[in-house]
Amino acid sequence: MQEISIGLLGLGTIGSGVYKLLQEHEEELEFQLGSKLVIKKILINDINKKRMIDGRKIPSKLLTNNPKEIFDNDEIQVVIEVIGGVENAKNYMIKALEAGKSVVTANKDVIAKHGVYLSELATKNSCDLFYEASVAGGIPIIRSLTEGLASDKITRIMGIVNGTTNYILTKMTYDNMSYKDALKQAQDLGFAEPDPTSDVDGLDAARKMVILSSLGFSMPITLSDVYTRGIGKVEKEDISYSDNLGYTIKLVGFADIVKGKVEVSVQPTLLPKDHPLASVNNENNAVYLYGEAVGETMFFGPGAGAMPTATAIVSDVITVGKRLKLDVSGKHMINFKNERTIKSEEEIWAKFYLRLNVKDEVGVLNDITTVFAKEKLSFESVLQKPTKNPKDASLIIVTHKVVLKSYIKALKKLKELETINCIKSSYRVFCD
Repeated sequence: MQEISIGLLGLGTIGSGVYKLLQEHEEELEFQLGSKLVIKKILINDINKKRMIDGRKIPSKLLTNNPKEIFDNDEIQVVIEVIGGVENAKNYMIKALEAGKSVVTANKDVIAKHGVYLSELATKNSCDLFYEASVAGGIPIIRSLTEGLASDKITRIMGIVNGTTNYILTKMTYDNMSYKDALKQAQDLGFAEPDPTSDVDGLDAARKMVILSSLGFSMPITLSDVYTRGIGKVEKEDISYSDNLGYTIKLVGFADIVKGKVEVSVQPTLLPKDHPLASVNNENNAVYLYGEAVGETMFFGPGAGAMPTATAIVSDVITVGKRLKLDVSGKHMINFKNERTIKSEEEIWAKFYLRLNVKDEVGVLNDITTVFAKEKLSFESVLQKPTKNPKDASLIIVTHKVVLKSYIKALKKLKELETINCIKSSYRVFCD
């Protein structure tokens, strides 16, 4: 096999990075694979638009706005999907796989929702589906789960898997910026989209945790299984008080499995300052794995950007190329051996940070203690801080490890107390 022909769907930021990498590293890639990687066609919207990468014009013969020139081209063996979105991308992947062409994608949205179906379709048509770039950009976490740690049993996955929110929280923590100003800076630097909803509401991270937990636990996790909460309500006061208590707030994707039952969540979490994830700052990502054999392992690196993502995509293309040469395409399908079993609120144990605005008078703490005692909850630490109103106070509580359902019931009862003005915030606290 002298060359492997590629159809590239999309020539935006990521697509341009893939094209650039394939051109600039042509000799190195050919040496690794033993065959040339050649882009035959690139699908774009506007065929008349001049396409330049690093001052060099892309040959017009490569460009097309007709997807049939890729899907009906028997020479093309691999399709790289980087158009983004869900429906069009999914439909293009289906067409490629039905045509017997292996697919490489960075599309976490499609994989999180339709990954099982697409994998089955790939196997049916003797081709492959790879998606290393869909989670944590340039970090080879999916390959590590499916290959490097295949002999181990993963029991917990924790990760900072969204660069936008990590950048915002870093600026709020170390530069004393407001959420609004930190978001604006992230947008100005290109770390956040003009509409940052998917990032700041935790949806992007939740989709990535669906992929990681499904692979790590060999269980078909769905997006509805992931408790998801974003960072929009994290205030500088919470960051300051957390710091005083020895914690750093991060948006953490968390998944663990105990006796065959799984919990998956994405939420602002207080991490002890000595936890490895606590020092992952700015737009960087990291995934922390617990294995019964290997113990604790962390993967760190850039979570987004054209070239890190392009690197992961091209690495998958090399894998696909090797499988084509060995004639083993379509035999890569990952079967889930465990039935989907999700923990209930009665089965989840955790510690919590709670900030209350209370009346500064005798008996307040006694009222709170009474509520907690009825739900069999206890305090690990309590701080009282003054507010601008001399009649009020801020009460900051960190609980011991408690049952989630009991904690939720206690919060409802606290809202009914006349001595409590409002619950300002409540976040999970990491504990082993």
